[in-house]
Amino acid sequence: MSTGKKVAFYTLGCKLNYSETSTIGRLFTDQGFEKVEFQEAADVYVINTCSVTDNADKKCRRVVKEALKHSPDAYIAIIGCYAQLKPQEIAEIPGVDIVLGASEKFRLMEYLGDFQKKAKADVFNQPIQQANSFISSFSIGDRTRTFLKVQDGCDYTCSFCTIPLARGKSRSDSIESVVQNARMVGESGIKEIVLTGVNIGDFGEKGETTFFDLVQALDEVEGIDRIRISSIEPNLLTDEIIAFVARSKRFVPHFHIPLQSGSNKILGLMRRRYRRELYADRVAKIRELMPDACIGVDVIVGFPGETSADFLDTYQFLNGLDISYLHVFTYSERENTVAIGLPGVVPLHERADRSKMLHTLSEKKRRYFYESQLGREMEILFEADGKDGLLHGFSRNYVKVRVKYDPVLVRELKTVRLVNIDSDGDVNIAEPEEILHH
Repeated sequence: MSTGKKVAFYTLGCKLNYSETSTIGRLFTDQGFEKVEFQEAADVYVINTCSVTDNADKKCRRVVKEALKHSPDAYIAIIGCYAQLKPQEIAEIPGVDIVLGASEKFRLMEYLGDFQKKAKADVFNQPIQQANSFISSFSIGDRTRTFLKVQDGCDYTCSFCTIPLARGKSRSDSIESVVQNARMVGESGIKEIVLTGVNIGDFGEKGETTFFDLVQALDEVEGIDRIRISSIEPNLLTDEIIAFVARSKRFVPHFHIPLQSGSNKILGLMRRRYRRELYADRVAKIRELMPDACIGVDVIVGFPGETSADFLDTYQFLNGLDISYLHVFTYSERENTVAIGLPGVVPLHERADRSKMLHTLSEKKRRYFYESQLGREMEILFEADGKDGLLHGFSRNYVKVRVKYDPVLVRELKTVRLVNIDSDGDVNIAEPEEILHH
């Protein structure tokens, strides 16, 4: 039954946030709300925040202002990691009506009341130690692929990270629940699942089940063509996981593995649980079993104590690794972290220069990887867009392909031959006729 009310969502940050926003969106539609685009007038706007990206406060303020521009009397709810870390700061933003922390965000419908604008925002925010339950989430109906949450929180104590403060201790869904959600996704017609979490390699009930157990169970789920592992710590990416993906029916040859630094000195200061030798071993193992796999790397530049020599150490290590692309993050100070008190602060202009160097290296690595795939035939899952008269999609090993827009191809798996690379570094096939009908 319709309420006649409209709700719109805005998500900042990671794939995990997107899966949770989608789940919260279904709570609204189940209660008769119509979900509309953020740039449309709505009665309620829900903004899911992130604490990892820079300028969280500025971004949140900007999004609130944008919402009120579309609908000046709308009810504004702020949830997510930043809402857990800085609830009072958010409550001071003009126009905000409610702020919900990590334990409260999935109970948003209980807190909303009569949607009347408040003179002062309500804040519901328990200490993060009380965020100890797991809430299943997955995105559906939003994209060609689904982000399926399997784990939340983190027990690691990396010196730069606020995620444990924002999401609490590591906790997981059950294998049975994940498999059930995956089946629902398959029945909806979505062809690809991306497994998400804060530290998914830590999945499982301690001593009972493991991430490898989950991978094996999901590989048997009918109706899903592809399963992608979003990101996994190198010390948790075991030989047995790599070997299983290499022979899997559904898991694709694409790994995103956080490195953060190629300097063992800096990895120690970051309190990472491995050294670069283990990272190089993981890359070598993947290449041995899956020569065409796509391997993505997270790296942070400008961490306190990172000298020019340390950065050069990282650059040379990455340059010598057989990887496919980099996600480069410029270190920024975070309150309540160990790193903020470390000596050797790197000047901002140095951080920017180092970031630029690694972005250039990433472009070189991606182009080299794409060139190695030219001439091959591969199955592409096409996305539901058609900007600039083009349609794009991805191969199993995460090669991005563009073709001329054809509505018949949207959300479909089609075999193509990769014939050239465009000026943006995206692989193209020449014409839609190049799609092979066999």
